[in-house]
Amino acid sequence: MLDEKLLDILVCPADQGPLLLVDDGQVLYNPRLRRAYRIEDGIPVLLVDQARDVSDDEHARFTAPGPPAAPR
Repeated sequence: MLDEKLLDILVCPADQGPLLLVDDGQVLYNPRLRRAYRIEDGIPVLLVDQARDVSDDEHARFTAPGPPAAPR
């Protein structure tokens, strides 16, 4: 799991907006662009060309109220 202080300062490299920590802490998600950034060995991979597009179903799951998504 990422440190709370780190989560507070991380932003999306594409639009500099806040990210959601989702999928049991394995993914940082930008709901505005519908792009997901993986976390490898506790290190966020915040490279635009490494992000993946998210399906409508996955977007709905990531943005559902309450756990697992929490705004950062």
